[in-house]
Order: sequence, then C-alpha cells, then structure tokens
Amino acid sequence: MRRPRTRMPGRGTPVVLALPALLAVAFLLMPLIGILARTSWSDLGAHLTSPEVLQALRLSLLVSFWALALSLVLGVPLAWLLARVDFPGKTVVRSLVLLPMVLPPTVGGVALLLGFGRRGVLGPWLEDTFGITLPFHTSGAVVAATFVAMPFLIISLEGTLAGLRPRYEETAASLGASPVRVFLTVTLPMVAPGLVAGAALTWARALGEFGATITFAGNLPGTTQTLPLQVYLLLQDSPEAATSVSLLLLVIAMAVLIGLRGRWTGGTAERRTQRLEPPAEDGAQGVPFTPAETDAPKSPAQQERWALHADVTGFTRLTLDAEPGTTIAVVGPNGAGKTTLLRALLGLTPRAHAALRLGDLDVTALPPHRRSVAWVPQDGALFPHLSALTNTAYGLRAHGVPRAEARREAGRWLARLGVGHLAARKPSQLSGGQAQRVALARALAARPRLLLLDEPLAALDQTTRAQVRHTLRSHLSGFGGVCLIVTHDPVEAVSLADRVLVLDDGRMLQDAAPAEVTRHPRSPWVARMLGRNAWPGRAAPEGLALPGGGRLIVADHLAAGTDALAIIAPEAVAVHRDRPAGSPRNVWPGTVREITSAGSRLRVLIASDRVPDLVAEITPQAAAELGLADGVSVWTSVKATEITLVGL
Repeated sequence: MRRPRTRMPGRGTPVVLALPALLAVAFLLMPLIGILARTSWSDLGAHLTSPEVLQALRLSLLVSFWALALSLVLGVPLAWLLARVDFPGKTVVRSLVLLPMVLPPTVGGVALLLGFGRRGVLGPWLEDTFGITLPFHTSGAVVAATFVAMPFLIISLEGTLAGLRPRYEETAASLGASPVRVFLTVTLPMVAPGLVAGAALTWARALGEFGATITFAGNLPGTTQTLPLQVYLLLQDSPEAATSVSLLLLVIAMAVLIGLRGRWTGGTAERRTQRLEPPAEDGAQGVPFTPAETDAPKSPAQQERWALHADVTGFTRLTLDAEPGTTIAVVGPNGAGKTTLLRALLGLTPRAHAALRLGDLDVTALPPHRRSVAWVPQDGALFPHLSALTNTAYGLRAHGVPRAEARREAGRWLARLGVGHLAARKPSQLSGGQAQRVALARALAARPRLLLLDEPLAALDQTTRAQVRHTLRSHLSGFGGVCLIVTHDPVEAVSLADRVLVLDDGRMLQDAAPAEVTRHPRSPWVARMLGRNAWPGRAAPEGLALPGGGRLIVADHLAAGTDALAIIAPEAVAVHRDRPAGSPRNVWPGTVREITSAGSRLRVLIASDRVPDLVAEITPQAAAELGLADGVSVWTSVKATEITLVGL
C-alpha cells in the first residue's frame, strides 16, 4: 500500500517560482488546446480515411519502422561504445550524436544532400558502385528520419548502460561467457527498459520528421510524402483536414509518452528489482536450511588437478604458489589489495597484472571468459532477469552443456546448498543469505580450475553461515583446483583455509598456516581481527620502544633495531582501580572508553596518553566489583611473560 505524501513544514512552493511554472504549463498546453478546439469532429473520420492520408500514413509507418531498425543496428553498438570504452575523440563522437538534436532539421537535410546526394561527397560513389540513389527516394526518407531520430536511442541507452554496474558482465565472463554472449544474455536484458524507452522515442521522432525529409528526399506522393508532409500540403488547401491529421500525430506522440510513464532515460533490471519489497531473511519463510546429502556432480575440474602459480605486479605485488586442493584465505585491512588481487587473477583490472599458470596451462594471455576462473563478488551479482536455476546453469550453458543437462546439474548444486526449493525464484524474491548461496552454487557449478570468493558468507546469519561453511568445506576438500577466499571473519579463515595470506598496501606480509598466523600475526590489523592487542614498535635492549615514546618490557628479546609487533591477549590485561603493586613490570594509567559484550565476558577499551589503546577482557562480576563505566579512571598491567614479540 502506497503511503500518502506528507507535506513537510516550511516546504511550500514559493510564489515567485510557482507563477512562472504555471505560465510555462499554460504556454505548452495552449497549442494542444488549439488543436482540440479547432478539430472538426464530425469530419474527423472522413479526413483520416481519405486516400491521400492513408497513403501518407502507410509510408510514414514504413519509414519510421525502417528508421527504428537502422537506429537499433547502428545505435546500440555506438551507445555501448560511448558508455563502456574510453577512446581518443570520445567527446567529439558524443557531440556528433547530439548534433542532429540541436541542428535545424532543414540544415540537417542540406547536410545530408551534400553528403549523400548525387553531387555530394559519397553520393556519386554509391550510385556508380551500387546503383543506390538516396535523394527523392523512399530510402532517402528513411536516412533522413534515422539521422534526426537515432540520437534519442543512443542517449537513452548510453545513460542506462552507464548506470549498469559492470560486475554483472564481469561475473558472466568469469563463468565462461564470451563477450558476445555476455552482451546478448546479460547486458541487453538488463538494459531492456532503457532500450525500449529509447526505441519508442526514436520511432515517434522518425514518424514526425519533416524538415530533413522534405529537404533531402523531397515531397513525392507515395514515395517520400510522409504524414507530416501531408499536413503541410493540407494546410494550403484544406485546413480542417490538416487539423485532423495533426490530431492523429498528436495522439500517437502522447500515447508513446504516456506508455513510457516518464522513463525518458530508461532504467535497468537491476533498478527494478531494488524497488521491490525485500523478502524475509533466512529462516523466516518456513523452510529451514538443511543442506542436501546428494553428492555434488563430479566436474572435470574435480577429476583433474590444477596447481596455481601467479606472479602479480602493479598495485598488488606478490608471487603465489599453491598445490591442487589448497584453500587460501586472503585477509587485510580495507585498501590492502585483496579485491585487486582477485581481479588481477581474473584479468579484469589495469591496476595489477597476473602472470597466471593453472596446472600446465598458461592462461596469462587468455581473456577472462577462457581462463576457467570463477568469481563470486561480495554481493553475489545474480542476474536479476534470470531465476535461481537459470542463474546457476549459466556457466554450464556458456561452456556448451545442453540445456536439460545444465538445469539438472544446477538443480543438484542448489539442493546441496539448501536452496533447491527456491529454484524458480528471481533474485528480487530471495533474501540476502539465499541469494549468496545461489551465487555460490553458480560459481561451483561452472567447473572452474580456480575459484575466487570475495566474502562469500558475509550476508548469512550466524546459524546459516556455519551450515554453509560446512557444505563449502566439504566441496573444497575434493576440489581439484585452488580456492582464494577474501574474508574479514577469523572463523572462516581458520575453518576453511589451509593457508592465510595477509596483505597490506598491496604487499604480502605473511603467508602461513592458520595456526601460525593466529599464534604469531605479523600485521596489527590481523591481530586485532583475531581479538588481540597489537602494538608496533622497534626492539630495544629492555624490550620494545613504542612510537609515542613509551616502552614495553618483554621476556623474549629481538635484535636491537628490529621492527616488531607486540601481541597481547585481552585476557592477559589486568584492570585495577588503584596502581597495582607486585610482579607486573608494565603498568599504565588510563580511562575506560567503551565496554562491550563478548559472549560471557566483557571487553573493556582503555585509552591512555602513555601507550596505545588497550583492550582488556574480564568477567561481568569483576567489572561490577571495580565499578567500571565509561569515563572511569583505571590502571592496567601486563606481565612481561604474557607478551609475544613478532619480528616484521
């Protein structure tokens, strides 16, 4: 049910703006009223069914539809080029597209005559080589109508293409679809609203073309005399008939505009799905997630073994080697180069380049759709115009698998991930968690040699995440290739990965087993992700010299001058209301800034002007006994033996 619009206080329309606006409406409305008032309604049928008018109407329809067809053939590729490709002279080309919209139609006709006429630049060659003469011929009327009408299609479609995020096309390419297949099966269906709007405007403009037609093609009855030209002639001999025909053209134009309902610049299927009310999340629809026990179909990528070797240069710089069946978790702060690494392996970014070998096959020079590298972006990028089943079967179809077999295999993958009952639904009818599982099924069904997952479980609730994690782990255990998973979840990194790759500023800081990274993280961000305190500094004879001038006493020492990271577990931090006396050698005053719950314990953030912020983990009972609250002054202490020093 649509909510009634409410008028905000103080948001009334200023009179100084309302009056000119009303005058503008009246100015635009008056000519239409004039036509309606002067129409001879009793003679309307006779005027519109006269032989001359019917002949001109048939010719106008013929010319306008041919102009539309020519605009689609030429304008759609040009709109795509302008929206997606940067090339020298792009501004000039766009200006050429807009020129017929601002050029006087008669001037456009003169330009066409000088370009394509018998004495024009190209006209003599067309006549001598192909016997084609455009002026004073129906084909000339088509060319004139196309010249003035095609810009409406190009501008509308270019705007729609520019609003379509490339990740849909990139995902389709990673599933094995060629550029032509991507354009026909993903791009065009998703920009269909903009294409329809542009086509309707183009047809209507071609139907009403007058100036360029009469100048370039002439006014020959049955050959180039279209309906607008017929109106011009009727004005001289029969003004009443001219008014009736004008009314017909007016009705057609208004019908087109009303049919578009204001969507002059079109839209995308993506935008249409965003207008729908989001469905309930997982578990709220009465069908709990129970992963199917059906064995996954054995794909060639699972039967064969594909080792990975990649030399990545550019923003992200590293060398990566992995044996078949290896799962690598890629972690690091925002901007560390994680997604850039995945896109470099896909061949989709100029920021980094990957010399990539999968098994014995060097795929460096291959385009993305021939690399057999499947990608699941953060939001899944499900094609909104396809159902969950056809989304999942997309990669199989792109590899030439027959439709029936592809659908059967896709259905098995959906069932295995617990969304088989949603096979007929469109992405707009799925919750975020359901959509992410369909995206996973689609990638796994595509038979990849390298699998790239960008935070694949981020949209799932905790219960569903654990179940999908189990299903994903069972698949990866038999996967014949290598899988890279970008994640911010330490549980995913530890439970799914054989190795953890730590990135920062495009460089590899650590590549080790999860247990090693957990015990000795070499990145402050990773340490904090794991719930540890991490203080960078430089090794000194007494311990660690901190950047702010403080000093940390440690039990284990590194060579003086070595850059190092001190790792302190939150449970190793003791909190006191008074300065402690005893064995701790690291004691600092501070102020409680935040208290949060962490399971059955509390995490207390303590700020100090002597050392970096410190997180302590204590029981609720201890917090109550200490009287902790935001702003309370406390003392913290850490034993030297509780600090792990990791060289960087």
